[in-house]
Amino acid sequence: MRCCTLPCVVLTGIAISKKAGMVPLQMELGGKDACIVCSDADLDLAASHIIKGGFSYSGQRCTAVKVVLVMRDIADELVKKVHAGVQKLKVGRPEDNADITAVVSEGSANFIQGLVEDAKAKGATFLTEWKRENNLLWPVLLDNVTPEMRIAWEEPFGPVLPIIRVGSVDEAVQHCNSSNLGLQGCVFTKDVNQAIRISDAMQTGTVQVNAAPARGPDHFPFQGFRDSGIGSQGIKNSLVMMTKIKSTVINLDKESYTVG
Repeated sequence: MRCCTLPCVVLTGIAISKKAGMVPLQMELGGKDACIVCSDADLDLAASHIIKGGFSYSGQRCTAVKVVLVMRDIADELVKKVHAGVQKLKVGRPEDNADITAVVSEGSANFIQGLVEDAKAKGATFLTEWKRENNLLWPVLLDNVTPEMRIAWEEPFGPVLPIIRVGSVDEAVQHCNSSNLGLQGCVFTKDVNQAIRISDAMQTGTVQVNAAPARGPDHFPFQGFRDSGIGSQGIKNSLVMMTKIKSTVINLDKESYTVG
């Protein structure tokens, strides 16, 4: 094997990397993609992207919004808008064009339920009712989530969205960077200078400004920090990773102008 590229979960990726030796690796291992909502943000825009980013494909995307970090002075208004949108999501079967469909396996549903039960035991506010039928989970919106809860850090890979109220942008960035995952993130603000400062501070592979995280076009670099992966995907980046540079030097019997 001359190279290895794949998407997988963190533990699988770490196990592969330990056995790969000198083989070049390119892996995307998931994320806990943070959405930072600043005090000056367009809240209607932020809410619509949070709903789409958090619940499309039932939250089963590596680039889904996995945690919302909102300034306390606007939290009530944002939560109200997000809650209203979540209540409109249709739960059912894919053939019925439902917004929320079953998660991939019973094991995944059990894992998600464990995160939800932990949040409930530690005092999170449930804005939607927890409901499960086999692998079909109704969307869960959690407010007043704290760092002591598993859902603040672990990737549910399902229709569960935690909201953490913070006192400053620095606090939001610190939470983002304290995660072992750093695939993507986003920030909502009307101040482009603030957006750049926050983007520079967030230790994630990509930061979207005023939009939910997204994979982007194939030629766009796709990478993560820390346990979110190794290397960078994208047409150019992948070709470079899969190419081995080799040099051939021809020594002539007479000196040429290139010598010296």
